[in-house]
Amino acid sequence: MTESSTEPTDSAASTSAQRDREAAVSLALYHLFKWSFVAPLLHLYCRGRIYGAEHVPTSGPLVVVSNHASNIDPMFVSCSVGRPVAFMAKAELFRIPVLKQAIALYGAYPVKRGTGDLSAVRSAIDALENGWAAGIFLEGTRRKDGRIPHPKLGAARIAAKLQVPLLPLSLWGTNKIFTTNGSFPPEPVTIRIGEPVAPPKTSDRAELRAVTDRCVAVIHEMHELGR
Repeated sequence: MTESSTEPTDSAASTSAQRDREAAVSLALYHLFKWSFVAPLLHLYCRGRIYGAEHVPTSGPLVVVSNHASNIDPMFVSCSVGRPVAFMAKAELFRIPVLKQAIALYGAYPVKRGTGDLSAVRSAIDALENGWAAGIFLEGTRRKDGRIPHPKLGAARIAAKLQVPLLPLSLWGTNKIFTTNGSFPPEPVTIRIGEPVAPPKTSDRAELRAVTDRCVAVIHEMHELGR
């Protein structure tokens, strides 16, 4: 009688590894676009600073949550965490030439605001199940002051469903990158990344709200540090 092996097969191990990390082609495109365009824009033109990069898990599914003040935010978030981030972006952005190709290359997918777009939620879940990070702006729309007075519960709900951590991130100064006052260079940009927050254990609304409020509090605290 032969003993049955309990070790995973090469095929199973390969599948597990694939789910724990973005596809090689996605990583290649991400790094190409990051170092040719996004990083120079952030670090040279915007004199960007990034704090807390050591808090970012380098692999596995992750929900990145942040404030939102500019259309350029998705690319800066993905650049700062050092890995591709699949973002819910308003559908209108996918009608802007060049920008739509740029954000799609970075993993963005369209969502219709105010409609409870289930396809966008499904896209976020699919990305997470394939080892990606998924990015969600907690306010759901841009605010010039960088605050999140009315956070949505979608990020916490998705994190609870898949039991993946949330990563709070603060963007400061992005609202002034493309101002029309003629200033050059623009206001410096500062990005701060907090420690991962454990997902809600259940989808109970009170628990979703508690975890969401915790993320908002961390983001606001980092944002108030300014430059």
